[in-house]
Amino acid sequence: MGEVVNLRLARKAAARRTREADAATNRAAHGRTRAERTATKAEAVRAARLLDGAKLEGSD
Repeated sequence: MGEVVNLRLARKAAARRTREADAATNRAAHGRTRAERTATKAEAVRAARLLDGAKLEGSD
C-alpha cells in the first residue's frame, strides 16, 4: 500500500515552490541597482555613438 499524504500540506508545499521560483525569476529580472542600469545604458549609448561615427559617407 502507498504512503499516506496530507493533501493540505502537499498543496502548500507546491505553492511555496512556485512562489520561490517566481521570486527567483523576478530577482534576476529586476534585481539590478540603479548604478548598474545607468552603466548599461551609458555603454549602449557609447557603442551606438562609436558605430555612427565609423560610418562612411556615400558619394551617391
